[in-house]
Parts: sequence; structure tokens; C-alpha cells
Amino acid sequence: MSIAWWIWLLLGIVWVSTAAVTILLQRRSAAATIAWLLVLVLLPVIGLLIYRLIGPLRLERKRLRRRGGRVVVEEATGAMARIRAEAAEEAQVAAVPLALDGAPPLPATDVALFLDGRAAYASIVEAIEAATHHVHLEYYIWEPDGIGTRLRDALVARARAGVKVRMLVDGTGSAALRRRWLRPLRDAGVEVAWFNPVSLRFIRTRRVDFRTHRKIVICDGHVAFTGGMNITDAHSDEFGPGYWRDTHLRVDGTAVWALQRVFLEDWYFAAGAQVATDDTYFPLHPGERRYPVQIVASGPDHDRLAIHRTYFTAITRASHRLWITTPYFVPDDAILTALITAALRGVDVQLLIPARGDSRLIDLAARSYVPELVAAGVRVHEYLPRFIHAKTFVIDEDLTIVGTANLDNRSFQLNFEVTALVYDADVTTRLARAFEDDLRDSRPIDDAAIARKRFPRRLGEATARLLSPLL
Repeated sequence: MSIAWWIWLLLGIVWVSTAAVTILLQRRSAAATIAWLLVLVLLPVIGLLIYRLIGPLRLERKRLRRRGGRVVVEEATGAMARIRAEAAEEAQVAAVPLALDGAPPLPATDVALFLDGRAAYASIVEAIEAATHHVHLEYYIWEPDGIGTRLRDALVARARAGVKVRMLVDGTGSAALRRRWLRPLRDAGVEVAWFNPVSLRFIRTRRVDFRTHRKIVICDGHVAFTGGMNITDAHSDEFGPGYWRDTHLRVDGTAVWALQRVFLEDWYFAAGAQVATDDTYFPLHPGERRYPVQIVASGPDHDRLAIHRTYFTAITRASHRLWITTPYFVPDDAILTALITAALRGVDVQLLIPARGDSRLIDLAARSYVPELVAAGVRVHEYLPRFIHAKTFVIDEDLTIVGTANLDNRSFQLNFEVTALVYDADVTTRLARAFEDDLRDSRPIDDAAIARKRFPRRLGEATARLLSPLL
């Protein structure tokens, strides 16, 4: 053998060893680790490029000093006391994000659910028009379409009236916003910042797919919105019958503080500007403290996986009812096992997913998990009329979850997400009623439907499942 052959062999050994050590030290799941090793070893040049773009690097960012104080402690103590008095299971769920340095449950004077974009956007515009001090917005997708322009014009009007407006949009999801469309905002004094913009400078230091998937609106620290709806015509029936079925949440009162903190930390990261955390942004809220609401946030800037662990705890603590709606269902082993175990111990576990999503690969991967769920007693349904984009949980009689996170690896580990846990029977009843209404427009995936699948389809699902750790 020639010297050149030995040199190439040596370089190959060095490359494989270096790649193996680098990936192993990331301490990811075994499946994700093996997948990345195969990519880097079998496709060394292309694999290295992919790794630099979306490989398992961690995003580092400075954090704001959190607002504390006697009032926050008193409000949180009162909310936790009510949860413990009404439902021990929910108290254990609430303790998990709190132990992970997250926000405690805080009381809200009102909680409203929106099941369609028309009503949600109308309420958001109304809250913006009523703002007198500040409006904060953070979105993954903001399109320059009918809805997007309507909200833009409302923000321009409030900014001209002297209200401080800060608008944070994702560098990838909102890439359609051009300078010309943004000019009225900037001319009116609106501060616009981009979260993790995609450029060669950022690619060298960050994964390009570290995205803020959050949807947040805060008006005067009194009213906040979050949930599954982006700013796009696709969510509203005003623009055609194919609008997405989604769920959004409005919260009034002290519980807004936690969403305000999430936004201000993201703003500090993206804009490099620290906003005063005084009573103008965290105001006191007189009135009935009826609904305990806990905001849970997570992202790739730490290893806590707060939303994943909160979901896992909620699933394992469910005693008789667990109804889940998600557009992207690619669970890891922990979530899959928790769902199966819940069904085996007699919990009514139902999963609602779209009959046809916006990603063929994710649809195939999702269907690969259905046979083992159905075999364990989980009832899986496909929503037929259109794409369902809601991310919700109905748990027993008094726990509702509405947020931005899907049941997939991207939401749990890669995206910046936020979700709201509402510990209240009335809100849970409302969301349960909406789930039952959605089931009327759905079809079950039963043993017979699974048996009818042809070999090419089964092979496609099994192949897509191999990519689950990377989706």
C-alpha cells in the first residue's frame, strides 16, 4: 500500500475519533448521538457543514436580573395554597417548573380561550388600542399580509400616541418582513428587533435553527396573550375556508408578570437593551384573584428542559383524563412511555393530530408511533376539515395547558417555547368542550385502519421515525 493510502487512513481515524469525542461530550440522547455520528462518519464533508449549521451546540446568552420582592412571594404563595387545597396532583405538577428555577403559579383575574383567529386577533387589537404605557410583542411568524398589516397599523397608532412599543420577531420565521413594510413602524418610534438573525456572522457561533417559537403580546403589564397563533392570515376564516384550527389564550392580572419576564429576557438577548423592571412593567393588580396560572418557558440556553419535564409530570400525574391536541407528534422515549403507561393504568388518553399536516416527513414519523399507542389503549384521532395547529392538554378536571410547544424534539430542546398551565376547573371544562367538538370532525385511527396500511407506507413511516431525534 502507498504512503498516500496510509495518510488517508490516518486522517480518517483522526476524523472519526475527533467526531466521536465531540459528539459524546454533548451528552445528548443515545439515539441523537448515534444519528450524528453516522452523519459525520459517512458524510464527512457534508456532515461537517450540517453539524455547523444545526449541530448540537448550546446557545449562550446573558440573563436579566429577575424581579423579586415581597408582593411576588405573597401572590405565588396564595396561588400555590389554593392549588394544594384543591388538587394534590396539580400541586405536584406546579412544583416541577418551580424547582427548575421557573415562575410560580400567579393569580389571574380572568382567562379567555380563543379557538379561531378572528376572535383572537380582534381581542389583541382591542388590547393594543387600550394600552397607555407599553406594548410588547414576540412572534415566530409575522407575515406582511392582511392580519399582519392590521396589527402593524394598530402598533403605529399607539406609538404615535406616546405608547412604548417593542416588537421582537424571529429571524427565520418572519423573514418575509421587508424594510419597506417595517418603515411605518420605525418612523413611528416602534423598536423592532430580530431574534437570532441568520447571517454568516451568526452561523459561526450559533445554530441557525435556534428559533424563538414563542407567541407573546403584553399590554401595560395587565393583559397578555400566548398560544399557538402566529400573525398570519392562515389562522383566520376572514381569508378563506382553509384557515388553521388553533387555540390561543388571554390572561389578565398578576400572571402577566411571568410572560413579561420571558419577553424582557428575550428582548435583552436580541436587542442588547435592558428595560427597567419597575412597577410600570410589573404593576399591581387589584381585583379577584381567581385563576392560578403558571408560565413555563424553555430553550436551548440551558439543560433544564422545563417544558418537557412539566409535560412528562402532567402526563404521569393524570388520574382519569388526558386529552392532547398537537400538530407535530414526534415524542421521545420518555413522553411515549408516559402516554402508554397512563393508558395502561386506566386513564382516558386521547390524542388529536391533523389528518394532513404541513410536513410530509413529520406526518410519516408521527404515524409510526400510532400502532403501539393504540395497542396500549390510547385513542388516536385525525382532524379532517383542515390543519389543526393547537397545542393543548386537558388533564382531569382542573388542569389546562395551552402553549407554543409541540410534542417533538424541536420544541423540547431546540426552540425557545412558552406554555401556560391554568389550574382551574372552569377553564378546563371550556377546553374539554372544544376538544369534544373537534372530535366530531375527526376520524379514529383504530386497529383496522392500521392493518390496511400497505407495505410502502409502513416502510416510509419506519424510515421517517429514524430521523425523529433530528426533527
